[in-house]
Amino acid sequence: MKVVLLERVENLGAIGDVVTVKDGFARNFLLPRDKARRATSANLKAFEVERAAIEARNEKNKAEAQKVADKIDGQTYVMIRQAGETGQLYGSVAGRDVAEAVQASGTKVERSQVILNTAIKTLGVHEVPVRLHAEVSAVVKINIARSEDEAERQAAGEDVIASQFSDERAAAEEAAKDMLAGGAGQQESYEDA
Repeated sequence: MKVVLLERVENLGAIGDVVTVKDGFARNFLLPRDKARRATSANLKAFEVERAAIEARNEKNKAEAQKVADKIDGQTYVMIRQAGETGQLYGSVAGRDVAEAVQASGTKVERSQVILNTAIKTLGVHEVPVRLHAEVSAVVKINIARSEDEAERQAAGEDVIASQFSDERAAAEEAAKDMLAGGAGQQESYEDA
């Protein structure tokens, strides 16, 4: 199906481009979201008449998206989740969770704007891209931890899982030294006086 684009669409074209797309993509995505119109002669004439207004609307949307991007770009959002000893989450963090964390700070971000190809399933600080407009993107950091204290340690750059294992290893070595020094396993004889 041939359509004329009403806004820039990634991997397709810019405003005013006439492109050929699959029928389902046009019917289910481009047309309902007012990103394109069918490329009929009547629609092409109407587009040329409205072109200045469409471009102005696009610039306004881009400017609003840039304001939001400036506000959230580089920000860190903390999420407290339950996880196992190895850092694997009980569950996962999806785009919806990231959008809710950003919205909790008072910034409007839709779930569909969060670009997360696979769900996050481990503790740590993860960078997540957010596409606010076809030409405007931002990157937020999601700090996933088991507690506020752990989140602060992760934010400072500490690998909490590795440090947890090193602490446990040091405690085990100390316990082994105590056992050897104390003669664990040896029986003491008590004499009656």
